[in-house]
Amino acid sequence: MTLPFTCDKTPASGSGGMVVTNHPMGSAAGVEMLAAGGNAVDAAVAALLTLTVVEPMMVGIAGGGLSHVRMADGTNVVFDALSLAGAAMRPDIYAPVSDEPARYMDAEGRRNMVGASAVAVPGNLKGWCDMHALFGALPFADLVEPAIRAAARGFTVTHYLAGAINEFRGDLLADPSMAALVAPGGRVLQPGDRMVMPDYAESLRLIQREGAAALHGGALGQALVDRMATGGADAGYLTLDDLRAYRVEERTPLVGTYRGYEVIGPPPPASSGVHIPQMLNLLERFDVAGMGFGSVESLHLMAEVIRIAFIDRRAFSGDPAFVDVPVERLMSKAHAAECLPMIGQPATLAPFGRESADTTHITIADKDGNIVTATHTINGLFGARFVVPGTGIIPNNYMSNFDPRPGKALSVVPGKRVPTSMAPMIVTKGGAPVWALGMPGGLRIFPTILQGIVNLIDHGMTVQQAVEAPRIWTQGQEVEIEPAFAPQRAGLEALGHKVKVMPHIGGGMNAIAFGPTMTGAACWRADGTVMALGGGLAKPGVRFWPDRAPDPKPAT
Repeated sequence: MTLPFTCDKTPASGSGGMVVTNHPMGSAAGVEMLAAGGNAVDAAVAALLTLTVVEPMMVGIAGGGLSHVRMADGTNVVFDALSLAGAAMRPDIYAPVSDEPARYMDAEGRRNMVGASAVAVPGNLKGWCDMHALFGALPFADLVEPAIRAAARGFTVTHYLAGAINEFRGDLLADPSMAALVAPGGRVLQPGDRMVMPDYAESLRLIQREGAAALHGGALGQALVDRMATGGADAGYLTLDDLRAYRVEERTPLVGTYRGYEVIGPPPPASSGVHIPQMLNLLERFDVAGMGFGSVESLHLMAEVIRIAFIDRRAFSGDPAFVDVPVERLMSKAHAAECLPMIGQPATLAPFGRESADTTHITIADKDGNIVTATHTINGLFGARFVVPGTGIIPNNYMSNFDPRPGKALSVVPGKRVPTSMAPMIVTKGGAPVWALGMPGGLRIFPTILQGIVNLIDHGMTVQQAVEAPRIWTQGQEVEIEPAFAPQRAGLEALGHKVKVMPHIGGGMNAIAFGPTMTGAACWRADGTVMALGGGLAKPGVRFWPDRAPDPKPAT
């Protein structure tokens, strides 16, 4: 099969462990834990903590996300560490500015987007600590060390990070503590410069000693809450009681099937575990491989299937603590049969909700068969776009994902999590892992992970090809395609689609393929880096004799 693209990056293979993150230092931190005798969970926590340093625009301890863990003994759990609304956060705390789709989720004064009033109750650090407490092998203090080094000594600013700084430099420079980080001495950091985080290094040292309690009730939490009290219209609602009360939800993953494979993902409030199997159930009724990758026929089918999933997502998604999501029905083959007549009958849908595309993802496996695929964020680029003074902590702006109107499906309610498109997925066959994958990218995540799975199963791509392949996306309005699909634009428009060519869709997917050895892959849409462990320790009983080997045992 000739593909309409070539890969920009190369994979890596090894049998001793595999770490794929969206920054080389994140991957190095994970590999360091594996080399020290840790397992995939140790490596994941170390990598994520280090990413809070080197990807400060994407992820932080005061954010939220999902970690999907599959242990070698078959134990499978999703750690839901998503941010939520605090006890004082009511449906009427924001004033909406418009009912027009483009600005529907905006609030007056950007109060749900920027500043203390945008901060929801964070869960990341608590989730990582809970995951380690259940499944980790190394002391927690060891896992924090690579992040401390990176923060204290500094690291090289990539083009990816510099671009994010420049995109929101106005907001970032308006906060003195943030300005000191991204523009030391008044000069905005450029690619190749060194970013140093001495305050954050000290915060990490406190976390090293106290664990999640440092933030969830301790000194770091107090500093964060103190920053909420601005005395102005931008004052926040987060309290120390909110931080103390936060609980990580340990959820059972959902399992769908597709052409003999099991597709395993997170349940609600995540969309992926429900809607990826739903879309696969529709695709299973077609000869996707026969259509060929990137043909007008296959792209049209993919766009229609994604659109149908968004119709159901709009109707049914939510926090299961507040909404009864009909999971079994949506994932059933019978429901797919009911949806078939909708293909080719497009209807324009208003956008539903908002999710930031600014996230990070890791995929990690160890030599013993333990796997972690995890997606975490502070929501928008640089979260609420300020730094908590004296701590280096960049809080989330998760409140922007709630509807600023009372009485709506996504209205603010204390304790409520909003739906997420995060898709940390594992694919097995006969119970044995075949692939693990995920990516950042907001609303584009789960439809793009769907395409990655189809690339692997139907189109027979290598794992590197699957993560780098061009993408398509829609939620019922325009159909977005990447430039490699531009030759198919006229054909799609002839079928009634309004097509928009985008530089890229979603973020940097990364994945691991399992077999006799493991192969990891990362794509060009982020600073994704693969690191594999090969070789290993000496055989038992082997010694080094500098003078001579011992006499062989006499024959008897």
